[in-house]
Amino acid sequence: MKINKPRTRTNSVRKSFFRLLAMFLVVVAAVSAQQKGLSQEKRLEIEKAVSSFMSANSVPGIGAAVVLEGEPVWSAGFGMADLEDFAPVTSSTLFRLGSISKPITATVILQLWERGKLDLDAPVQKYCPAFPQKEWPITARELLAHLGGIRHYNPDGKGDIPEDSARHFASMEESLQIFAADPLVAKPGTKFIYSTYGYTLIGCVLEGAASQKYVDYVSENVFKPAGMMQTQADDFFAVIPHRTRWYHKDKTGLVHNAGVLDSSYKIPGGGLISSANDMAHFEAAILADKLVQRATRELMWTIPKPIDGKPSRYALGWFVAEKFGLRTAGHTGGQQGTDTAFLIAPDRHAGVVVLANMDNVNTNLLADEILKIVLDLEDKTH
Repeated sequence: MKINKPRTRTNSVRKSFFRLLAMFLVVVAAVSAQQKGLSQEKRLEIEKAVSSFMSANSVPGIGAAVVLEGEPVWSAGFGMADLEDFAPVTSSTLFRLGSISKPITATVILQLWERGKLDLDAPVQKYCPAFPQKEWPITARELLAHLGGIRHYNPDGKGDIPEDSARHFASMEESLQIFAADPLVAKPGTKFIYSTYGYTLIGCVLEGAASQKYVDYVSENVFKPAGMMQTQADDFFAVIPHRTRWYHKDKTGLVHNAGVLDSSYKIPGGGLISSANDMAHFEAAILADKLVQRATRELMWTIPKPIDGKPSRYALGWFVAEKFGLRTAGHTGGQQGTDTAFLIAPDRHAGVVVLANMDNVNTNLLADEILKIVLDLEDKTH
């Protein structure tokens, strides 16, 4: 008994110490966020906006984050990552990014160009010989801007991977087989035609220029330097900790599990998973010029003009627009069981991330609302 008493007191002291330490860390985090400009009032406004959005759209779960003064200052999870097991969303929950994978891919392509490893204006076959010659040459620059003439998904689904398919593609070259034999839908450079398949081809170009697999190169040259420790390819068959379940609401308003999706055929354009925390670190890295130089970033955010003269808001992998009187750059995404948006306001060194585990809910609206809150903006479109 005499031997056990000191151990009991020691355990009690240890528990008290860790409780105090946990409380201290929470206070420090709150103070840090306030010092960097995100007040308690604004956090409450954001939480109210997220709650209203989730209620209006029956969204099970959302991860959200804010970047201010070039640094991630706030992130949080709302609702459920798994309705069946009642597992909550956190700021580290992994969501399917959908098409906000494209700006990440574009950043790596511009990084390779900046390092002299890739010619943006060379025919793609220089780096991806597996893609057949077409009537006209196609360049990486054109693919990034959706000016390459590569088709998108067919409206009737013919020639595409069936919706709710679990077929797994082992390589970028294998993925090319879906569309490589199809004729171009426009002469490259002439017309903006949004194409996720074009980004699969860009992935093949990346691998040839880098002499490395897409996921390996992006992990080493974007994820690690940006501090995106969880971001990875969405492997349907793998067991991935902290990955959310996916949901869909039918026409009657009933929430179901979304259909099966193996996105291995479109990793560069819609096959990554990430968290609100990680995507905030991506925004911060872009703002700090950690991934590409400032001049390269400006090139990436410059909108090319199609030959047909029709205006586009799409630059090289990013949508660029003016919102609330500010220039913004970002992207949206959507696929089975997910809807995503992220937005950067470079002149204010700020950014917003919104990731939802339900499809077709337009998270872009919520991202706009959060940006207005954190930067005290007014909607100048009305």
